Amino acid sequence: MQEALFCLRVGHLLLYFMSDSNTSDFPNPSTFILLGIPGLEAAHIWISIPFCVMYAIAMLGNFTILFIVKREPSLHTPMFYFVCMLAVTDLLTSTSTLPKMLSIFWFNSREINFSACLTQMYFVHSFSGMESGILVAMALDRYVAICHPLRHSSTLTNSVVVKIGLAVVLRSCILALPYPFLVRRLPYCRTNIIPHTYCRHIAVVNLACADIHINSYYGLFNLFSMIGMDVFFIAVSYTQILWAIFRLPTKDAQLKTFRTCISHLCAILALYIPDFFSSFMQRFGHNVPHHFLVLFANMYLLVPPMLHPIIYGVRTKQIWGRLLQLFTHKEN
Repeated sequence: MQEALFCLRVGHLLLYFMSDSNTSDFPNPSTFILLGIPGLEAAHIWISIPFCVMYAIAMLGNFTILFIVKREPSLHTPMFYFVCMLAVTDLLTSTSTLPKMLSIFWFNSREINFSACLTQMYFVHSFSGMESGILVAMALDRYVAICHPLRHSSTLTNSVVVKIGLAVVLRSCILALPYPFLVRRLPYCRTNIIPHTYCRHIAVVNLACADIHINSYYGLFNLFSMIGMDVFFIAVSYTQILWAIFRLPTKDAQLKTFRTCISHLCAILALYIPDFFSSFMQRFGHNVPHHFLVLFANMYLLVPPMLHPIIYGVRTKQIWGRLLQLFTHKEN
């Protein structure tokens, strides 16, 4: 929680700096207009229903995870600490965009302040990077637990878990910091209408009447240096994990050990598949209908926060068992 609050403070400072220190030689619009989902304006009310349901499930599920882990001392282990970090990040990720989306869909409130737009952009990239980093930390936990079980408790101590969480937050906050500054330096002399539901980096820079190659190159650098490296480290970890599993003497032992990784693997797929499709289609899917690109970008921000608590709630016996105990106790 404290690590996430650090990033929020950075965002508040960014908002202050953007609003009070406009030293650019180019005129920037005071506000942007978010169109929502272009071409589907008539269906905004209907589209808002599944969006709102997904947000409600994400909020309820992730708060439930946090509540159960806090209440149950047996869950105070590195794996569940990382699950809590992921829950907090999921809450922040969905909350950074969905309230504004719903205000567009329900109240036609399309305006967003220029500085607020840049701040939202910063938060989206920061929290997305944190989600990826936490999945790497979970892969490390699974690697140590399976490949070096006798050293698990001495290796992943509470202080080490805190340091890993802080490193994930710092990395994400620092790598996301150039985005608003790269966007702010550009002149916007064409239009201030963003054909999107939130201030997505590539959607904003496409409005600029200047060369945006630096922005595009940094976006690709960030994608491969952070997400790409995270996927690489996860792949290396699971290569070692599978090697250790296949060396177990019986198939029952192999299956039992592999089942401890299924929740993490599902969380990985829920995050990275929409992320890569959304990023590459936004840059290279010129023949894809724009409303499909916008919908897919929204799914990337809403689906993982909704699925993660379901995955860990259903697949993790400790959390599922504690949840059933709570409901049984209330009925009694």
